[in-house]
Amino acid sequence: MLLNQLFKQAPEIEIQSINDDSRKKKPNSLFFCVKGMRFDGHQFVQDAIENGAIAVVHSEELVHYEEGILYFRVNDVVDTLNVIADLFYAEASYHLQMFGVTGTNGKESIAKIIQEVLNPDKATGNIGSDSITYGTVKLQPLLTTPNIIDLHSILKEMVDAGMKAATLEVSSVGVEQKRVQSVHFDYAIFTNLDHNHLDFHGTMQNYFEAKKKFFDDLDEKACAITNIDDPYGLKMVEDSEARVVTYGMSEEAMYSIRQYRLKKDGTSFCLKVYDQEYDIETNLVSRFNLMNLTAAIVALHESGVKMELIQERVKFLTQMEGHMQMIQEGQNFNVLVDIAHTVDGLSRVLEYATSITPKNCRIIVVNGSVGKRDKIKRQKVGNLMDQYCDMIILTEEDPRNESPREIAEEIAKGIDKTPYLIISDRYDAIRQALELADPEDTVLVLGKGNQKFMERDIGRCSYQGDVIIVKEVLKKYVLIKEGEDYEFEQIY
Repeated sequence: MLLNQLFKQAPEIEIQSINDDSRKKKPNSLFFCVKGMRFDGHQFVQDAIENGAIAVVHSEELVHYEEGILYFRVNDVVDTLNVIADLFYAEASYHLQMFGVTGTNGKESIAKIIQEVLNPDKATGNIGSDSITYGTVKLQPLLTTPNIIDLHSILKEMVDAGMKAATLEVSSVGVEQKRVQSVHFDYAIFTNLDHNHLDFHGTMQNYFEAKKKFFDDLDEKACAITNIDDPYGLKMVEDSEARVVTYGMSEEAMYSIRQYRLKKDGTSFCLKVYDQEYDIETNLVSRFNLMNLTAAIVALHESGVKMELIQERVKFLTQMEGHMQMIQEGQNFNVLVDIAHTVDGLSRVLEYATSITPKNCRIIVVNGSVGKRDKIKRQKVGNLMDQYCDMIILTEEDPRNESPREIAEEIAKGIDKTPYLIISDRYDAIRQALELADPEDTVLVLGKGNQKFMERDIGRCSYQGDVIIVKEVLKKYVLIKEGEDYEFEQIY
């Protein structure tokens, strides 16, 4: 693209890429001096020039101006980057039917359900915390909500690949950092708001305001879909110009869940849509998946998909690995893997585990808490497990530069009556839990789902994923070597 197509009165020079990371080699690039949480791009202009930048966008006075380089001073670099990224990548979001999902829990599940139901008739991409997928392409995830340049670049790739729609997980941090400011959304979904990301936002009010801004920025042609059962549900959309549609268990919801039945292998319920009722059956389990599915149904139906088609396609949805995934390798007890890492998410999984576990049997949980994030919730996590579980094994979960044992000890401050172990190595912790299980017990492996990485002090490291480890341990140790003794690292 020519520079004068991005900035009026700029020379007619070809810009091959736009960039906000001075370390990347980008020939003939336009560099944006973005201020991040730790670094300020203004300090690395020379590095960007050495790596190929021929023009620089900045908001502060620079120490040095190099001859032959074009400089554009603006009031807000991020606002300008949003406008330029949208232009540079051909306003890709306007060529897609865009679904954005935000909330503490359920974003990934809802986005994937919408993608799966739409795909047979309308090629749909997905950008989320688990992966980036469109057509036959499957890429590793970047951030839950990618940065501005990456996001617009991916959307453009989707358009070029023939996609007609896209689903996007919209995080509160992403909204706060203006990553979706220049993305045009047709449908925006709110799931719930619970204690999370307070290390970044500081207070629940700030967290709420970040989520709310996503809906405030919608135009009058968009549709805002909100969970009326959540205390923040109606507040979230009260200032939105978009058309508001509600869902939930409440009879006042436009899409109202009635007479639901939760089973070990699926869920059935009646969904009242305005004045008409529809029977829904699905292979998804648990009450919160019922809510996630309903949110997806609302978005699909409001976008024009007939309810009869939705009814048929949600009967057998693809099992998302590491999301309420029941694993059966021939063992005589339940094993459930889930990515739950918030207090609300954990509560819902524990409630479901209670519903499927006979009263004389145990719930054994493997869980931890991430390092360098929201330390306040650690004791709450311990307290919650203490209420529901019969055995707790505390282990690592993206410890970053904190000690896994110290994190576990902070969680343990919330444990009063339940026996617990601290086994820092996650593989060993999972093995111990599975070897402790008796017939009809339920073993929960929580926090990582099927993520193939572990955040440690040296950065992101490769990790097998909980699902793979559970299957391996069941085959290798529990089923073949039943009864083998195993040494506890520490017991209280």
